[in-house]
Amino acid sequence: MMNFFIQNGPVSQALFAALFTWGLTAAGAALVFLTKSVNSRLMDAMLGFAAGVMIAASFWSLLGPGIEMAEQLGQTAWLTAAAGFMGGGIFMRLMDKFLPHLHPGLSMDKQEGVRTSLQRSTLLVLAITLHNIPEGLALGVAFSAGASELNAATLGGAAALALGIGIQNIPEGAAVALPLRREGLSKGWSFFLGQLSGVVELLSALAGTLLVMQIQSLLPFALCFAAGAMIFVVVEELIPESQQRYENIDLATMATMTGFCLMMILDVAMS
Repeated sequence: MMNFFIQNGPVSQALFAALFTWGLTAAGAALVFLTKSVNSRLMDAMLGFAAGVMIAASFWSLLGPGIEMAEQLGQTAWLTAAAGFMGGGIFMRLMDKFLPHLHPGLSMDKQEGVRTSLQRSTLLVLAITLHNIPEGLALGVAFSAGASELNAATLGGAAALALGIGIQNIPEGAAVALPLRREGLSKGWSFFLGQLSGVVELLSALAGTLLVMQIQSLLPFALCFAAGAMIFVVVEELIPESQQRYENIDLATMATMTGFCLMMILDVAMS
């Protein structure tokens, strides 16, 4: 029985972490019960903060441990890191190209991916869902790495990653729910769709955990892959969205640095 729990420990840990991050997505979406909109300065700061958290997590929780693991397994560390990192970015680019979605604040003619007749609300949810895929994947591989016999990653580091991702999920939930409310949807329906965007983290966390548990040699590549996917989201969406209003650029930049610093502290202190 004990061996059963030890063997399935990373799965339970990753799913619990994904439930936590999903809960904070729902917390952000719950802002719709209090207001129809958030001050633009606050939203830009929140998005910048989220970008900083993801940048720091990509290195300290994913890329750095992935390089160390590759060395411990006798792999060519720079090759594993480069292949995984670019692989994650290319994967997200393909998802961005083919998955129909629409970013908040844009008109329907600006929708990305394959053209469809999906409703605006569905396209907005899909946009945030796209962002949450690498976050769930990162949780899955981080907890698998923490439970492995390799000492490059720790469960504390994985827990720090979950905490950081959860914190930055709050503005993501709000970024879906509030625009839907402004467009006339009910508070309840706006909240439901806002929190729904976090469900994919459960699925991708489970997929990431199960995959690397079967083949330990994939761990370094998977960690770097998740890092590349997260950096793609930061550069392609979070930073541009946080700085699209010129008057808030300095605020968003400082918020990005604050998020980076906080995630760095969490990872170093908890690893």
